[in-house]
Amino acid sequence: MSASTHSPVVTDRPSVPPAPPKSPKKRHTGWVWLVLALAIGALAWFLHSSAPQNNASAGKKGKGGKGATGPLPVAVAKAHMGSIPVYQDGLGTVTAFYTVTVRSRVDGQLMTVPVKEGDLVTEGQLIAQIDPRPYQVQLEQAEGTMARDQAMLANAKVDLDRYRTLINQDAIPKQQLDTQVALVAQYEGNIKTDQANIDNAKLQLTYAHITAPITGRIGLRQMDPGNIVHASDTTGLLIITQVQPIAVLFTIPEDDLPPILKKLRAGAHLPIIATNRDKSEKLASGTLLTIDNSIDPTTGTSRLKGIFENKDNALFPNQFVNIRVLVETLANQVIVPEVAVQQGSQGQFVYVVEGTGDQAKVRVQKVQVGETEGQDAQILSGLNAGDVVVTDGTDKLQNGSPVRPRTGGGPGAGAPGGRGGRNKKGVAGTADKSGHENTLSGGAPQSAATDNGAAGNVGKGKKREGNPQKAKESQ
Repeated sequence: MSASTHSPVVTDRPSVPPAPPKSPKKRHTGWVWLVLALAIGALAWFLHSSAPQNNASAGKKGKGGKGATGPLPVAVAKAHMGSIPVYQDGLGTVTAFYTVTVRSRVDGQLMTVPVKEGDLVTEGQLIAQIDPRPYQVQLEQAEGTMARDQAMLANAKVDLDRYRTLINQDAIPKQQLDTQVALVAQYEGNIKTDQANIDNAKLQLTYAHITAPITGRIGLRQMDPGNIVHASDTTGLLIITQVQPIAVLFTIPEDDLPPILKKLRAGAHLPIIATNRDKSEKLASGTLLTIDNSIDPTTGTSRLKGIFENKDNALFPNQFVNIRVLVETLANQVIVPEVAVQQGSQGQFVYVVEGTGDQAKVRVQKVQVGETEGQDAQILSGLNAGDVVVTDGTDKLQNGSPVRPRTGGGPGAGAPGGRGGRNKKGVAGTADKSGHENTLSGGAPQSAATDNGAAGNVGKGKKREGNPQKAKESQ
């Protein structure tokens, strides 16, 4: 029997890789969706619970008529008749009325300076002392020479009288008498020369005592005691500036010059006011003194000079100031607060309030504005005295908008003395001329002219930009 050998059958099967481990990301996916669902549910519950409150608040607003469709609260003021000043403004520099450089008129050693730097000295006060001893010696020498010449003159006069007696007796020749007469005249001339020398010595002695030529303020000392000074020195000992009164040189444009010239030619004394650099503080009041005789062609301005008493020393030499010249005061003019004037595409206008109470509405009224001063604006046309204009809250107004007026924003509101800036929100308001306090609708005091208005400019102020688009649509 033959043994058969069977080889094993080998089957090629692809190897199956082991299954990868489950990712921990997928394991937590269910928790993420659960948390997200809970967050959405909480948000939905919160919105659902707050909706009734919002609806109730909206209902209350609608019931009270104070919603978006209700009347707008505004501050108002009445146009009134009054006077408004007309000023011309200029830039100036304070100048000492007199400036004196004190120099020595004699040579010698500077002994003392009995004043301090910055002192206010009066005219005739001793301010420096030159060594007087050399000039005292000169004076004594001149007086001695005069005494000698006086004795010689007296002797010559006695001889002259004697010769006149002898000439009558024909005891001496006439020539001798004539010679004696000439000698007496010569001695008399010497006496006059001696007197002049004495006066000169006294004058030099006086010059050794240097006194203040004017009343003013002493500047910084130019020379210290102990130095030798000369009459030919160019550097002075002290500089004195007169500050009471004091002058201000300022310029104005040539176009503003004719009304001032007209007043000066009529003999008027125009008052002027000096203010600080930002015009926030009045420094002094004075009078216009004169105008320069020509206009500067390079700048087109003319120089003017004013004088101030300066009793409180508020003005200092070379100080920069703003000058306001009061040219005239216009009486019986229609005046409204400057913040009431708006600027639109059609020009200047105001919102005039018509009706009272719940029937109050505004209409757009074009106006022509003249002079402005502080918070007052002169209305040349478009308004009458008694018209009620809006001074605050104009941002959302249109022609025919219903409003709820509140008293305030009258002439000079929000400024002491009827001038100045306006009170901002939260600042206690001021009382207007009628005695009513300016208040908000909620009862909190506030000035009528708030941040919505523009502060009054000094002189010819710029008009506040209003709501030109709405004004254009309403017109």
